[in-house]
Amino acid sequence: MIWLQVKKCSVVLIGALLNAIGMNLFLIPANVYASGFAGIAQLLSKVLAQYASIHLSMGTLLLILNIPVTILGWVKVGKSFTLFSFISVFFSSIFLQIIPVKEVSHDILLNAVFGGVIVAVGVGFTLKWGASTGGIDIIAMVLSRMKDKPVGSYIFALNSFIILTAGYLYGWEKSLYTLVALYTSTRVIDAIHTRHAKLTAMIVTKKADELKKAIYAKLVRGITTVPAKGAFTNETKELMMIVITRYELFDLERIIKEVDPNAFTNIMETASVVGFFRRD
Repeated sequence: MIWLQVKKCSVVLIGALLNAIGMNLFLIPANVYASGFAGIAQLLSKVLAQYASIHLSMGTLLLILNIPVTILGWVKVGKSFTLFSFISVFFSSIFLQIIPVKEVSHDILLNAVFGGVIVAVGVGFTLKWGASTGGIDIIAMVLSRMKDKPVGSYIFALNSFIILTAGYLYGWEKSLYTLVALYTSTRVIDAIHTRHAKLTAMIVTKKADELKKAIYAKLVRGITTVPAKGAFTNETKELMMIVITRYELFDLERIIKEVDPNAFTNIMETASVVGFFRRD
């Protein structure tokens, strides 16, 4: 268990480093904006310096913006997810301060594409290991649980705000290149993790009661159970169906592996959900 946490922390640190490299060597020098709170911090840093003569680095603003969100996530989402997400934000802020802002290429399109890819690789592996890069991910999860609407719709709304604000203040050409960076990031994250915001897990197990207790202790999700029987062995089992967000996939896989390593699990992409899928 300790070794697993060490590996998870290492992945989060590498993700934070890649995020800072993508920002400081590609996106920031080209004035192309990132997604989520990183993009908001990038915009705020420039606006405060230009219009109020207040010079705050992007790393500092990113950390400040995430403090209230971390408190919200600790209460509403889960302690482990929020803790590792804050670790990601904290070290991203440090790496953004340490790594110099340097223009690697003069081509704005190359900066948008490579910056988006590098940031996305860090984000994708961070998500794959059950954490996030903080900010909008946590807010989207909280809102999704309250309203049972897709996580992606909230992330899209914030990113649209960043693009429109950047376009209004600094020219619409920058917004178009920001769209290129966001699209590239999204495609890479989808390839590493999963493109669907919601997933359905079908679990065939002989330890349904133990699994239910373990899942309920970690996730706020409803479970439907159906009696099942092995066609070859004629053993009596149970089929458990649970709909989760992509942010919860890592935790669910860990729970199944710990409680019943012999369980058969099928993870399916879920296009849409009608009705509530959380546990009241």
